[in-house]
Amino acid sequence: MDYGLNNKVALVTGSSQGIGRAIAAALAAVGCRVVITSRAEKNLTETAKAIRQDGGRVHAIAGDAMLAVDIERVVDETVTHFGNLHILVNNVGGVGSFAPFDQLTDEDWEHVLQLNLMSAVRFTRAVLPHMQRRQWGRIINIASESGVQPDPEMPHYNASKGALLVLTKSLSKAYAADNILVNSVSPAFIRTPLVMKMMHQEADSRGIGVDEVIDVFLKQKRPHIELKRPGEEHEVAAVVAFLASEAASFVNGANYRVDGGSVASV
Repeated sequence: MDYGLNNKVALVTGSSQGIGRAIAAALAAVGCRVVITSRAEKNLTETAKAIRQDGGRVHAIAGDAMLAVDIERVVDETVTHFGNLHILVNNVGGVGSFAPFDQLTDEDWEHVLQLNLMSAVRFTRAVLPHMQRRQWGRIINIASESGVQPDPEMPHYNASKGALLVLTKSLSKAYAADNILVNSVSPAFIRTPLVMKMMHQEADSRGIGVDEVIDVFLKQKRPHIELKRPGEEHEVAAVVAFLASEAASFVNGANYRVDGGSVASV
């Protein structure tokens, strides 16, 4: 398949590990020049090295997605380094506190909303002029199944991902005339370093194996994942690469659920 992305410049936020790293590697593999960014400089260096070893073109920029000044700097350096900016993947995000609703503070809510929603708002605002000048762009927001099928836990996270889905739809209507397509991808239970760390911690606390913890989680928390396993990072990245490609030139305002069937509604 020809993705039509050779020499396109892609900026992937939160891309030093996990799903973001897999997305950056997938875009590099189909010909993009990729900029990776996160606060973790050591992980960025390791990710950039791995992408280069596979033949990819990559530039790493350390920055904090919670800081507007860092966002502007990352976008400016991307354009300075590669000369263009065609694709933005708003992947950076986090769960924040695991406290129940009645124990979440205003600060807990503000932190998650800033990280999961406002980082996407600010990165998108910064890249739009570059895409508009070239009348071509792809913006892909990494949301979550929790944005459409919320858990009773983590209401601040659920709300932030729901808001990101609404933002995606709104932007898709606002900038289609500039040939800027805006879509979202909503993963479910994906085998990321953060998820597996939590699974190992639960296994240690209960004195059982990690596989058993995963099996119990699937049965109790994700009973509609019909494939009966966690997803893999590369399975999310493949959908992102498709949405960035010319093959998806008539896809706009869509939410692609990479969830093994976890969301029970149509």
